[in-house]
Amino acid sequence: MKIAIQGIQHSFHHQAVKQLFDQQPYDLLCCDSFDATTQAVAKGLAEFGVLAIENSIAGSILTNYNLLESGSFEIYDEVYLNIQMHLMALPKTRIQDITEVRSHPVALLQCRDYLRQYQGQFRLVEGKDTASEAEQISKEQLQGIAAIAGKDVAEAFGLEILDSQIQDIKQNQTRFVLFGRPGSHSQKTPNKASIKFQLGHEVGSLSRALAVLSDYDINLTKIQSLPVLGMNWRYAFFVDVTFNNPEKFKQAIGVLQEGVKHFKLLGLYAQNKENIPSKLGEKIEL
Repeated sequence: MKIAIQGIQHSFHHQAVKQLFDQQPYDLLCCDSFDATTQAVAKGLAEFGVLAIENSIAGSILTNYNLLESGSFEIYDEVYLNIQMHLMALPKTRIQDITEVRSHPVALLQCRDYLRQYQGQFRLVEGKDTASEAEQISKEQLQGIAAIAGKDVAEAFGLEILDSQIQDIKQNQTRFVLFGRPGSHSQKTPNKASIKFQLGHEVGSLSRALAVLSDYDINLTKIQSLPVLGMNWRYAFFVDVTFNNPEKFKQAIGVLQEGVKHFKLLGLYAQNKENIPSKLGEKIEL
């Protein structure tokens, strides 16, 4: 089984894969960007992909919502990782020696308050991902340059941690989703769904749509609006819900589809805050 990720081995995406496929063999297909990750799955170069979708500090990664939806992918599972950011550089480097800090843009954003302390000393450089920037520092023996990444990255590339847990909020989580082309679902009993729809400009259209979910005991866990590409001032809503009764969920979806436009079920899967590995099985039809 080949899994596409953005980044390289030891990156946070790789950690998410290890959580999702704890007891299953797989090969990584490392990609330079989120778009390349989804394209690898779309072209059949990898069976599945893992994509960061939101962070408890930085919020939703909006481009990835569009990539998942426009590529006609299906979400099969999710995993939440506690993300601890560390400042690292070559051994024997001191913080006062650092002139440049490199990392993924989202990682830099998560450490904004910490980095402000060194405004004027640190030049911030946005890179492809956390692990790649650390690897380059190690391979090229770059003096005076630090990376922000996870502890495993420092150990993998022989870098020294100069400061630990530098993210703005110590309880920092990122949600990753496992996606692929339509065809399978987790063998675990589904109790969560990701859906997408558009609304007209009628007064109260959003409140009526959300009322349908409430009427059928469907719990709204996230709602995110994104502009519809090519249609000025029109928005699509990406919604995550949880439910205890699959039959009520089916009924709610049936009613909801009558009142919204361009409805799409993006994924039906099991809520996974405990990082329980998933096994893929037969598709569950609605």
